Amino acid sequence: MSEPPRIELVPDRERGRGTTVVVNGAPQSHVDLSDPAYLLFEYVQHLAAVIDTLPSPLAAPPTSPLAGPLAVTHVGGAGLTLPRWINAERPGSPQIVLEPDTELTEVVRRDLPLPRRHRIRVRPQDGRTGLAALRDASADVVVVDAFAGGRVPPELTTVEMFTQVRRVLRPDGVLLLNVADEPGMRYAVRLLAGLRQVLGHVAVVATHEVLKGKRFGNLVAIGSGGPIDVDALRRRVTRSPFPTGVRDERELAGRLDAAVRFTDADASWSPEPPPMKGWRLR
Repeated sequence: MSEPPRIELVPDRERGRGTTVVVNGAPQSHVDLSDPAYLLFEYVQHLAAVIDTLPSPLAAPPTSPLAGPLAVTHVGGAGLTLPRWINAERPGSPQIVLEPDTELTEVVRRDLPLPRRHRIRVRPQDGRTGLAALRDASADVVVVDAFAGGRVPPELTTVEMFTQVRRVLRPDGVLLLNVADEPGMRYAVRLLAGLRQVLGHVAVVATHEVLKGKRFGNLVAIGSGGPIDVDALRRRVTRSPFPTGVRDERELAGRLDAAVRFTDADASWSPEPPPMKGWRLR
């Protein structure tokens, strides 16, 4: 059997809308050019839910702080789904995307073009290199959504990585990480322990099935320099089409206290995903 093309843009005929960006046979992003607010994958909906609860320090009256622009840095770009959503929902948001795969970026920008008057800048750099070049306190939000072979690279989950992100974030800024884990969340707990050590406040968002250990799946880990509005986030995720929950630092405290944090000297890839037929990509 021949290998699939490295990069494919697959029309979503089942739903009659959008395109799935597939890299090495694995779905990476879903993009609907006619409606950038439409988010198919559940973890992207969870990232958006957190961002929906964040006030904008750049908003000027009469704009609501919850609708004003945010300065966002993305580690990982793929189809640029979340940057497109932020551009639509938070107009005027300056965004930097660190995506080292220049071939992927070229295909996406050519065949799934960005909207006019966007403020999205894509830099051909990996996360650690790109973050090191950014100014101190230049971002309200940093989103890490980068996978290789279906797994999160180890250098993106360490205390040293989070310390670099803390430098780039404003004092009450927020770091969001899309990670995948097995039932039991042992990998995610180690990551969250490092987040809490560096940023001070943590929470996690995922479907109830993942939080209850019923399946392998994606979780959005949240680290913040200021208190996380967990009540607002819980209200927001009730609008998710999939039953979704939030675990705050109080609920996670016992496991985080006992966890060994990832460092550059002791890091690991996220768990290997099951065969594609075992995933539920929504």
